[in-house]
Amino acid sequence: MQSMHPIYSYIKQSLSGLYPDTELSALAKWILEEVFHVSTVDLYTGKDMNFSMNDIRKLEDILSRLKRYEPLQYILGKTTFCGLPFHVTPDVLIPRPETEELVEWIVTDHAKNEGLCVLDIGTGSGCIPVTLSKRLHKAEVFSWDISDKALEVARRNARLNRTDVGFMRVDVLSGNWPEMKVDVLVSNPPYITGKERKDMERNVLDWEPELALFVPDDDPLVFYRRIGELGLSVLVRGGCLYYEINRMYGPETVRLLEGMGYGHVELRKDLSGNDRMIKAVRL
Repeated sequence: MQSMHPIYSYIKQSLSGLYPDTELSALAKWILEEVFHVSTVDLYTGKDMNFSMNDIRKLEDILSRLKRYEPLQYILGKTTFCGLPFHVTPDVLIPRPETEELVEWIVTDHAKNEGLCVLDIGTGSGCIPVTLSKRLHKAEVFSWDISDKALEVARRNARLNRTDVGFMRVDVLSGNWPEMKVDVLVSNPPYITGKERKDMERNVLDWEPELALFVPDDDPLVFYRRIGELGLSVLVRGGCLYYEINRMYGPETVRLLEGMGYGHVELRKDLSGNDRMIKAVRL
C-alpha cells in the first residue's frame, strides 16, 4: 500500500501521545479534508498538494490549539449531526453520536404521524429540535434553554438548515413554564455528577460548557424529575417523553418515571452497550 502523504504523518506526529492513535488518524483526515479540501482518496493516491504559507500558518494554529485539548469542532466552528451541518461554539455542547440514536428513535416512532407538536428541553446547539423539525412531517417544534448564548447558536442552526423552531429562554427547574400541549417531549439535560469529573477527558472538561454538563452529586436526577413533572402538565394523554440519560442511573431513572405515573417505560442501550435512552408514555 502506498504511504500516506507527509502532511498527514506530520499532523499525527505533532499530536502523538496526546490523543489515542485511532483518534489521531481521524483528526488528521478531518483537518486535511475540512481545511485543505484534501480527500482520503487524495491521501492514498498520493495526489500532489501544494500548501501556501497561509495554509501552513493555519495548520500550525490548529495544531497548537489541539495541543491544548481544544476540540476540533470548536476550532473549525462546525460539526455534523444526523447528516446535517451545525455551527458550534464553546457556549454549546458538541453533539454526540448517542444523541443521534435518541433522535432516530423518535423519528422511527413517529414517522407516520403528521403535524405533531414537539418540545425539546435544553436546546444547546439546537441539534435535536432542528433535526426533528427537518425529519418529522409538518411537526411544530419548540425548544427551551436557560442560556441566551446557546439560544443564539441554535437559532443560527435553524436558519442554516432552513427549519422553523420556536426557541424560548426558560429555566425548566424554576417551574415557571409557558402553558402548552405537546405530543412529544424530549430532553438531553445535564447529567454528569461531580464525582465523575476525574474520569473525564480534558477536551470536554476544559472546553465544554459546565452549565450543560453537570448536576449535583446529591441529586443526579434533578432534571429528569423536573422535566417529568413538566411532562405531566404539557404532554397529551398517550404523549411520549424521551430522555438521554447518564448510563449509571438507568434503572433509577426508570423507577423515578414509573413512580410519577408514566407507563410503558423503556430503557435502551446505545451502540456502545451503555444504558443511554428512556422512553415513557403519559397515561
